[in-house]
Amino acid sequence: MKTQTIEDVRQLPLSRRAEMALREAVEEVIEDHIRSGRPIHVWRDGQVVEMSAQELRAQVNAAGQHGDGGR
Repeated sequence: MKTQTIEDVRQLPLSRRAEMALREAVEEVIEDHIRSGRPIHVWRDGQVVEMSAQELRAQVNAAGQHGDGGR
């Protein structure tokens, strides 16, 4: 994905900018958990599940490659 300039981002709809900010925040949390060796807890199938940050990163990356944005 190409890096967008600030001017380009300002032209995007607010909902798209919010999604971009959320994705960036998630990436930062995953990196922080990897550095500190802490697991991440996610909601899956009606339950809280503990998983490694590396496992979550792999799932997020795989979802992004399939074009569904992790949904």
